[in-house]
Amino acid sequence: MTQVLDATRDRSGGIKVDVSRGERIGRVSSEWFSRPADERYLSLSELFAAVQIRTERSRTRTVESAAIRVEASRDDTERLSLVLPDTDTPIIPTHWSFGQLASLVGAPTAYLRQLPAPLAGINLQYGLTSHRAEQVKTLETEDGRVELRAVTGPDYGRIFDHELVAAVQRIAGNGTGDTRWKVPGVLDWSTRVYNPRVDITKDTTTLYASDRDVFLFLVDDLNPIEAGRLPDGSPDLYFRGFYCWNSEVGAKTLGIASFYLRAVCQNRNLWGVEDFEEITIRHSKYAASRFAHEAAPALARFANSSSVPFVNGIKAARERIVARTDEDRSDFLRKRGLSKAEAAKVIETVLAEEGRKAESVFDFVQGITAVARDKAHQDARLDLEARAKKLLDRAA
Repeated sequence: MTQVLDATRDRSGGIKVDVSRGERIGRVSSEWFSRPADERYLSLSELFAAVQIRTERSRTRTVESAAIRVEASRDDTERLSLVLPDTDTPIIPTHWSFGQLASLVGAPTAYLRQLPAPLAGINLQYGLTSHRAEQVKTLETEDGRVELRAVTGPDYGRIFDHELVAAVQRIAGNGTGDTRWKVPGVLDWSTRVYNPRVDITKDTTTLYASDRDVFLFLVDDLNPIEAGRLPDGSPDLYFRGFYCWNSEVGAKTLGIASFYLRAVCQNRNLWGVEDFEEITIRHSKYAASRFAHEAAPALARFANSSSVPFVNGIKAARERIVARTDEDRSDFLRKRGLSKAEAAKVIETVLAEEGRKAESVFDFVQGITAVARDKAHQDARLDLEARAKKLLDRAA
């Protein structure tokens, strides 16, 4: 194995990869494009410190909605504050929590934001007073002033962002290479060489947090896995990766996605992805328990699991011959729900990329995922990717 990998490395230590296979996933790239500099962190310890300190400065309580008093000054038409029961300290809603509060009482958020604070306050106060749910759960943070970071229903099951980061730290250390898991390297498109060793900077990092959420992406790219051979005889190399996300203020679910991939480019697109699995947990009443007993252990299992089942699955798909003739190829794909045009495109794509006609399950899986990448509509792309995954799973 070591000799094979050494033979595929260039002088810089990078690894030649074939990213024409598998899926392309843009979720991490979307995060990378949208995050400003102050939401980017260079290590898990730095990220953990940032999200933990706001938890330490926070308090959660459940209050009667009708007991919340809305205050607005005529001297400052843009500032609106809230006074909660058992305190005289005004609480300033964030942009996010103001929208949550308005939605909770059925008020038009966009319209209220356009009004001067006194008028918005009158409308919001009416909604709170007549709110049928009666109770709301608040998340308040004090940092010079008291802010209302979130307002939800009383049964909202909060999982704090630092809890997810701590779970990742238990398997990934600092996320900088002190364990197998680290911020990914970069694919050089001109040479098709993936370099796993790059400096972690604000531009390359994949560790993010805002006042609304946290998102982390790490890989095990210093330990590539060979799962078969490419048409030119060189090894087809993968490495493991996962990303996870959470929002302690109710902006999104908690989720973890694990997969095998072949490369990550500068824009943080994931290339050559196989065996993608995802679990999500809504912040319902028992969310914290599900995180402790389901999500965190699942992450640990993936991080410490053997790659043998994955490699054996790919090997089985390569060895299972399902078509010998053009008629066999078309029938095989049509029976699995592909249209005549899609089937023809898959067959054509495999011939162009592999230099031979499709015969094995693996050939068809690669052809289907390649065609899926070119689909303009997301639903059509996801449908084809799901069919490819189902085909590969059955072969394994």
